[in-house]
Amino acid sequence: MPTPLGRRRRKPLIAVLLSTLLLFVTGCAGAGAIGAGGQTLVIAIVANPQMNDAIALSDRFEREHPGVNLKFVSLPENQARAKITASTATEGGEFDVVMISNYETPQWAANGWLENLQPYIDRSEGYDGDDFIPSIRESLSYQDSMYAVPFYGESSFLAYREDLFQQAGLTMPERPTWQQIADFAAKLDDKANGIAGICLRGKPGWGESLAPFTTVVNTFGGRWFDENWNAQLTSPEFTEAANFYVNLVREHGEVGASSAGFSECGNRYGQGQAAMWYDATVMAGTNEDPASSKVVGKSGYVAAPVSTTDASGWLYTWSLAMPKVTEHKQAAWEFMRWMTDKQFVQLVGEEFGWNRVPPGCRQSTYEIPEYAEAARAYAQPTLDGIRDARQEKVMAEPVPYPGIQFVGIPEFQDLGTRVSQQLSAAIAGQKSVEEALQQSQEYAETVGKAYQETR
Repeated sequence: MPTPLGRRRRKPLIAVLLSTLLLFVTGCAGAGAIGAGGQTLVIAIVANPQMNDAIALSDRFEREHPGVNLKFVSLPENQARAKITASTATEGGEFDVVMISNYETPQWAANGWLENLQPYIDRSEGYDGDDFIPSIRESLSYQDSMYAVPFYGESSFLAYREDLFQQAGLTMPERPTWQQIADFAAKLDDKANGIAGICLRGKPGWGESLAPFTTVVNTFGGRWFDENWNAQLTSPEFTEAANFYVNLVREHGEVGASSAGFSECGNRYGQGQAAMWYDATVMAGTNEDPASSKVVGKSGYVAAPVSTTDASGWLYTWSLAMPKVTEHKQAAWEFMRWMTDKQFVQLVGEEFGWNRVPPGCRQSTYEIPEYAEAARAYAQPTLDGIRDARQEKVMAEPVPYPGIQFVGIPEFQDLGTRVSQQLSAAIAGQKSVEEALQQSQEYAETVGKAYQETR
């Protein structure tokens, strides 16, 4: 697996990154502020369902830790990424704990922006860092030390309405191809009754539409850069994947697809407005939650669709990290431990139901009888997807960068967002796929040339 960028390029790259991200920073109480009740920890978090459950349970932590008050800054994914990146990179000190992923963690650890969590893990009796799924643990490590602890982990797979398939006389293979999925979507598309054939992300954002889209590129034989850092966004394989994705969404996808992300697709699928949904494996818990879903018990889950590769799922984890400048490190760790411990899994299961347990993180979660029963439709596909999420299985050609659904370099936040805007414009019919890819190729060439110069 390629390693993150060498230090010789970090300073100029950081400067470029900050120039675009500082625009997103808004005022916020300083980290570790002392309020009327004592020490206040400020936690930046992504507003996803599992994180909202943690916020709802956070009073338990406060009761167990008198004098520590929690303040959450909960934002939609794109906004959270921008704000957290800008604050951490500038050592702004706004946050004591930040939610980041396996994209940021090794890069930020190498930059010296994050606290090394391995000493905290090693001296926390009963925390059991070895219980984390190995691929998830490794993705959050730098030089054999963990710099973030996972809240949940995921790959990607396909959810489909078994009842609609049965009514249409269709059978879903355990390992479908993308062409089969396109054929199913055409047959199940029922605009008269408000049911899309499939829901796929089209919302701009390197972590939004580009996540599922890049897995399609990978399995179609495409890549962002070849081994010499030549941009490949107008290659035949990349072009074929882009045309396939855009046409599938435009012809049989959800209404308003160009602005639909994970949350929007989740709402539509859960309300019975889509026959299939390809996205993060974490979606299954929401699909099967009676409190929010109208399709409980109606879905099957199969491996991410493929074209030329053996597998095509991604690897991702939302995790908690501690900015290096945090002043109240022990209190911050105590909260991070609470939110990622085995006991938290039990708490969520008992309070909200076992379908709402953060998945894909701890191996022991899958040994809990109540969870195994509640997650029987999707537990094994989730683990299989995480296990298979390796470049050699999901990519047809070698690449010079780490990552599956992202390019593991600092510039990808900007590059990926720009390309995603082009993709979204094509989905909206504002430009052709060829026009979108030509502009995207120019963006990627600029990044690639910078790496060619340092070879």
